Amino acid sequence: MCGRYVTSIDAALEREFHLTRGWVRHFTSYNVAPTQQVPVIRLHDGEREGVMMRFGLIPFFAHGEAGKYSTINARIETLRSSPAYRTAWKRGQRCLVIARGFYEWQVAGDAKQPWYISCADQPAFAFAGIWDSSTPPDGEPILSCTIITLPASPLMAQIHNTKHREPAILRREQHDTWLGGTADEAFACLAPYPDELRSAWPVSRRVNAPRNNDESLIAAQG
Repeated sequence: MCGRYVTSIDAALEREFHLTRGWVRHFTSYNVAPTQQVPVIRLHDGEREGVMMRFGLIPFFAHGEAGKYSTINARIETLRSSPAYRTAWKRGQRCLVIARGFYEWQVAGDAKQPWYISCADQPAFAFAGIWDSSTPPDGEPILSCTIITLPASPLMAQIHNTKHREPAILRREQHDTWLGGTADEAFACLAPYPDELRSAWPVSRRVNAPRNNDESLIAAQG
């Protein structure tokens, strides 16, 4: 799974991801948690649009009300069949969820050690995500997103050593296909990121609390 990560928006990132509309503020979060607003990129009238969305997908049919089950991650195995995600998938509502790195927890006995994982070849990268819009009876539409997860690579299986999952990270050259390709073309992009292109190290348990949000969270712990 992927429930905590690092994200940021700045002018350089907007240029790197060829953004043409959206995002009116720049910010950094070192401890993104579920239900928070996060930056994503989607296609709108053929252009890349930066949008803030709720982390944790609320399906269109839920009338703006989050369900009792977690929807921060959509498993590749059920992405196209789960009631929560299948309509968004069929409609091509795919997005890039922007990140600098993410956290996973390694279990050793009764202890859980958090690790920080990033891409050695992409200082900023995109998780493969899907999004939806759900409208409460008396309110404005809520835009929300989820991150797709896969069976873990050998490295990630050692770190995330209980559930053996990892988020789907896209290569730069896959962004156009993920956003605008056919469903089959997009699905083919979903594969574990090469372990040789990752960086990973243990970090402070301060990351366990979402209220902690500063650069020291990603510092390596000896």
